[in-house]
Amino acid sequence: MRAVVFRDVGDIRLEDVAEPKLRESTDAIVRLTASAICGTDLHMIRGSMPGMKKGTILGHEGVGVIEALGKEVRNFKVGDRVVIPSTIACGYCSYCRAGYFAQCDSANPHGPQAGTAFFGGPAETGPFQGLQAEKARIPFAAVNLVKLPPQVTDDQALLLSDIFPTGYMAAEYAEIKGGDTVVVFGCGPVGQFAILSAKLMGAGRIFAVDNEPSRLAMAQSQGAEIINFDVDHPVQTLRALTGGIGPDRAIDAVGVDACHAHRGAARAEAERKYDQHSREIEEVAPHAKPDGEHWHPGDAPSQALEWAVEALAKAGTLSIVGVYPQTARFFPIGQAMNKNLTVKMGNCHHRKYIPKLLDLVRSGTVDPLQFITRVEPLSDVIAAYKAFDLRQPGWLKVELRPAG
Repeated sequence: MRAVVFRDVGDIRLEDVAEPKLRESTDAIVRLTASAICGTDLHMIRGSMPGMKKGTILGHEGVGVIEALGKEVRNFKVGDRVVIPSTIACGYCSYCRAGYFAQCDSANPHGPQAGTAFFGGPAETGPFQGLQAEKARIPFAAVNLVKLPPQVTDDQALLLSDIFPTGYMAAEYAEIKGGDTVVVFGCGPVGQFAILSAKLMGAGRIFAVDNEPSRLAMAQSQGAEIINFDVDHPVQTLRALTGGIGPDRAIDAVGVDACHAHRGAARAEAERKYDQHSREIEEVAPHAKPDGEHWHPGDAPSQALEWAVEALAKAGTLSIVGVYPQTARFFPIGQAMNKNLTVKMGNCHHRKYIPKLLDLVRSGTVDPLQFITRVEPLSDVIAAYKAFDLRQPGWLKVELRPAG
């Protein structure tokens, strides 16, 4: 079968690989009908999420049809259409039972302290072969599959695999209440779903910060008040637009590949912090291998965190769902502490949120299809990755069709 394979930092390939087989009685084999490219995949290719094992199939978002089942998978049958949660959980440990599926004690073969297990990730996460392929083995399938109703299409369901639950958890972690003023840093796919989710939770005003015009336009189409950080200083602008107070809640949907302002009112500040940000890049991505204009790590890894902490009102809440590797050791802790901020963060407990969000899609309350801006065959995946890497207009969320 064909799959997208990680060979090295800056080197991914579409290759022929062996088809997956059942290994445990709790496994399933799913024939993928749709997958997607995620910003997390870019972290690994850019070298800002280290520890990738050569030969790992990339991808952690998928929808498909069950082709084979282990004998202990009793809630599905061959032929069922399913969505695959991105993080892997056993369903029976104390963390899973409490809804902390991303902190499962059993799924990661490296042990309870090894951290979140997910498809297509670094060695410390399993590694488990990913979903940018024609077929995939799904461990603990009774929990790590969710059956799809006929009213929900594969394209809609694909966004339930990762980014809708992550955006929803981001809004939940921000503790949004009716009337709150919220700022979302990063208008990529997760940021867009964080905006949508903030609206569902009753936010009074929502600000969106980015520098890519098409992403800002999509945020504005959702009703967000947009701030281009290459034009306006986001912290100064947020204070000016909130009577000097700042937003109540902030969401970091950017992560380690954040960029500083290259022009506009915030450029001078970026120049003053050049040495600091350079040290951060060396710390989180020492083995980066840019190839021309592609695969460059973000030039200011702490930028989203800095702006969020500075902008927040006193006693506000910061929600962090943007990805940071364990090598990242920067956070403006002093300022956060002295503003009495609440900080909540973590990998998404996808299996916790998917059933609820699936009901929203099935009922027509939410149609996530607006965020899929490109559909490409798996055969064109490398070109699609390069366009997504450059944040080209119209490449917000890329669906991959394994069958073309």
